[in-house]
Amino acid sequence: MAPVTLRLMTTAIPATTPEPAAAPGPRPFLLTDIEAAVRASWGPDTATPAHRPHWSPDNPARDQCGVTAMVLNDLLGGELIRGVVRVDGVQTDFHWWNRLGAGVEIDLTREQFAPEELVFDGEVIPRPPHLTRLREEYELLRTRVLARLTRPAA
Repeated sequence: MAPVTLRLMTTAIPATTPEPAAAPGPRPFLLTDIEAAVRASWGPDTATPAHRPHWSPDNPARDQCGVTAMVLNDLLGGELIRGVVRVDGVQTDFHWWNRLGAGVEIDLTREQFAPEELVFDGEVIPRPPHLTRLREEYELLRTRVLARLTRPAA
């Protein structure tokens, strides 16, 4: 089976670098390109500020879910989904991921959770028109991901 090619939504993302004159249009990206760019762009400075002292390259997805879901929403559209994280039935946090058309869900940060941390009750949350919480972390992650995706092919 051939890989599925996804195109960036050109209306949601302004061009940061001029396209080469010979290029007929935006370069299509595979979902694997996007995933690799996101994963390579995570760091302690893109994690939730309260978690930064605990961030580790051993679990780079930890506390990256909100900003990652927003960047994927920029790139792929769809809906933002928020679930509740529970340990022994007690809510400990929220978790964010994406749902595309036809119910396809993409969650690049699910592996952050230990076996006892369970995610429940995914609900669609409208994207806020203006981001206030985690704005700097989101902008940093978005900038890094776009830079990786728009590099010329080697």
